[in-house]
Amino acid sequence: MVHFVGAGSGAADLITMRGKKLLEEADVVIYAGSLVNPQLLDYTKSGCETHNSAVMTLDEVIAVMEKAENSGNTTVRLHTGDPCVYGAVREQMDRLDRLGIGYDVCPGVSSFCGAAAALKAEYTLPDVSQTVILTRMAGRTPVPEKESIESLAAHHATMVIFLSTGMLAELSERLIKGGYSAETPAAIVYKATWEDEKICRCTVGSLAETAEKNGITKTALITVGDFLGDVRSLSKLYSADFETEFRKASK
Repeated sequence: MVHFVGAGSGAADLITMRGKKLLEEADVVIYAGSLVNPQLLDYTKSGCETHNSAVMTLDEVIAVMEKAENSGNTTVRLHTGDPCVYGAVREQMDRLDRLGIGYDVCPGVSSFCGAAAALKAEYTLPDVSQTVILTRMAGRTPVPEKESIESLAAHHATMVIFLSTGMLAELSERLIKGGYSAETPAAIVYKATWEDEKICRCTVGSLAETAEKNGITKTALITVGDFLGDVRSLSKLYSADFETEFRKASK
């Protein structure tokens, strides 16, 4: 059996209870290099075989899984955050399907959740934004043309931008071209929930300058939108004149 496990956003104690249990029971662990907190490997049992996938190809990763399966061993494939977000898990699952190897998925806390926690922010505020867009700039991995930064920025929703820290000047330009003003609040969250976490609040127009000033070149999320501002409405959910299934409205 292969268990795809979300390692969480960084801090070792932010893995789920189920994920920790699977790590404790695993015979083989394949973990995502520098993106996964190495302290998580402390949860593994004595004699557990570990592999760093940062130096492995897809063929090599699958070969380790297949060998473990043929030996009657259990494998944990430990991915950063939650496997469903930029985890490159579908291609692994397709290969396991062809080999007839069973697998399941244990979700994790994504770094975009860790970033919101670090910022003490809520992405979905009444009358500000009720939509969160997770995206990235095109790099060596392309992005479909219909998902360009400009077209997504046109919604003025909350945006969380992955894997783009090395392209911030271009990102600012494209966000502004899409409709955000240069003064729109933004934040760079470096290694959210890790011990060396760093939060840099800025604006869309000052993203590149802020990253350079703080020596941030990778492993950061960019958050953009008025959810970072000071103007918002109260939720109707807890309003005294809002009736719910559980509470009558005040007269």
